[in-house]
Amino acid sequence: MDQPIRMKNNGQISIVLNSQKRKSLHKEMPEAAVAPKVLPPEHSVLKEIEEELGVLVGMEEMKRLIKEIYAWIYVNKKREEAGLKSKKQALHMMFKGNPGTGKTTVARLIGKLFLKMNVLSKGHLIEAERADLVGEYIGHTAQKTRDLVKKALGGILFIDEAYSLGRGGEKDFGKEAIDTLVKHMEDKQHEFILILAGYSNEMEYFLTLNPGLHSRFPLVVDFPDYSIEQLMEIAQLMLKEREYTLSHEAERKLKEHLTWIKALLIHNSFSNGRYIRNIIEKTIRSQSMRLLMQNSYDRHELLTLRSNDLVFEED
Repeated sequence: MDQPIRMKNNGQISIVLNSQKRKSLHKEMPEAAVAPKVLPPEHSVLKEIEEELGVLVGMEEMKRLIKEIYAWIYVNKKREEAGLKSKKQALHMMFKGNPGTGKTTVARLIGKLFLKMNVLSKGHLIEAERADLVGEYIGHTAQKTRDLVKKALGGILFIDEAYSLGRGGEKDFGKEAIDTLVKHMEDKQHEFILILAGYSNEMEYFLTLNPGLHSRFPLVVDFPDYSIEQLMEIAQLMLKEREYTLSHEAERKLKEHLTWIKALLIHNSFSNGRYIRNIIEKTIRSQSMRLLMQNSYDRHELLTLRSNDLVFEED
């Protein structure tokens, strides 16, 4: 990817995790030095996070972004040690994408990385949704939101389906929650990180609800849906973790089903990795019932999920 990070006019950085390469229109200047492929031993923190990211399917640009954020923070500390300007930057983020694309998992890893780099004092993740912020009467919402921010100090406040805060119109208390969040993002911008997550189109609309939102999210990351091949890889990883395997016929049937369901469902109604996990959990229960009825418990049968064991959510 030639330009993994795109700077918008409002200073916002947009990252697309699955973009295609573009041909350069300008002749590239020779570089003075080539960056080493192997990190020096003092970067063990980054290596550890990269290993955890490595087991996640896809998200190549997210992995690159994590490395770039690490490099920026590390070099900024070196600048400070050298007596150079090293202004702190707010690291609030927006994750855009459908359910089951790894947003919460990545948020946890970011908290872990920032804790080890002393960017955050605790590195914990507080997950919230509309009901956790919006109250029932005037003033109640601001207090609930302040309490959540207080719990998140030193860590990350992750608000899923954040666009729901703006669905009720001008008189809805959700707007009060947005205004309170914006104020705390400014007042305590280096004490916690706010990550707002939700469907792409809805999050674009959400940004228009408060004039201060755009400029306060320097990092906007798109989480694309998984391909059929990636979904099958996720399934195999989940099965390996549980010590199960699919028969050849079951593997073929699952792949055919995923191709059909992805074509059938509208873009934002497919739950990606979550959908795979639900299928596997139901299928394991189905296999258990089959073995119980057959009274067959040899090792191969205990390991193997067959095509007639597969249970899909639509069944």
